[in-house]
Amino acid sequence: MPAYKDKAKGTWYASFYYEDWTGKKVKKMKRGFPTKREALEWERTFLQQQTADLEMTFENFVAVYVADMKGRIKENTWGTKEHILYKKLVPYFGKRKMCDIHSKEVIAWQNEMLGYRDKNGKPYSPVYLKTLHNQLSAVFNHAVRHYNLKVNPAAQAGNMGKPKGREMLFWTKAEYLKFAEAMMDKPLSYYAFEMLYWCGVREGELLALTPGDFDFEKQTVTISKSYQRIKGKDVITDPKTPKSNRVIQMPAFLCEEMRDYIKSLYGVKPTDRIFTVTKSYLHREMDRGAKEAGVKRIRIHDLRHSHISLLIDMGFTALAIADRVGHESIDITYRYAHLFPTRQAEMADKLDMERKGA
Repeated sequence: MPAYKDKAKGTWYASFYYEDWTGKKVKKMKRGFPTKREALEWERTFLQQQTADLEMTFENFVAVYVADMKGRIKENTWGTKEHILYKKLVPYFGKRKMCDIHSKEVIAWQNEMLGYRDKNGKPYSPVYLKTLHNQLSAVFNHAVRHYNLKVNPAAQAGNMGKPKGREMLFWTKAEYLKFAEAMMDKPLSYYAFEMLYWCGVREGELLALTPGDFDFEKQTVTISKSYQRIKGKDVITDPKTPKSNRVIQMPAFLCEEMRDYIKSLYGVKPTDRIFTVTKSYLHREMDRGAKEAGVKRIRIHDLRHSHISLLIDMGFTALAIADRVGHESIDITYRYAHLFPTRQAEMADKLDMERKGA
């Protein structure tokens, strides 16, 4: 592994051959290193990453993980993962060799995360702690599955935090109607919240809607994409899950409202977004409307919960609701079990009659 001096520029460069994934020998060269040591270090790191030699540092393996995984994950989701990788994991584990990280090092890191307090003395939430640990475990799982690491030390150490997020809040129909009345002074806001409440769509799904997604003859809206604002740019992605691709039947009144709203948009094309705002706009409008209407402030996503709770109250099955909102029916059954009317007494009565008739 020699390094070479560029006498004209006074810098060093690395030049060598390696085998690519096809087995072909490829020449690699990189110039501009201030010292011979830095040129040799770059060559060593490059070759370790090519062969995924687990003598490499955690930081260098993260580069391998990123190269393997980034193209497989939605851009907005990747942004969160990347922040955790480089802000929470690499600063702690970065210079340690992958083969030298054991469960005791993971436990020590967990204790640091559990002991963290911000300037106001607030710790990380249990959900965030679990997210941090899950990402660390994902890196080691990748090394186990694809690069012959013997065990996942994060799995050995055990998890931290809790998976349960904040309590789901709901608006009753009466509360929503009060809120909607307060929104009528801004048509864009009013129609956006109408779609959120009466169709149960997600924020990103709402903000990606175009005139071409509506079929006013069939009274349907097609959900096939999602909007995100990433690094100052508008990005349209696939919906959250494959199940999220769906066609929603709209109530007749909402169909008429949306037809009128789209007609009011001057020069709008079939592929143009009809709600040209961001999620932060909706959050500000939620603050304003809840205050004016005198109803409790809920999150935008809680409108989706409110829609589901309304459908449960109307007597629809978990399967029918799941199809409408793009969930698995088991998720609806589990997450909203406390809202479904109990049938225990009816079951007991029928079992009693069955026994007596035997």
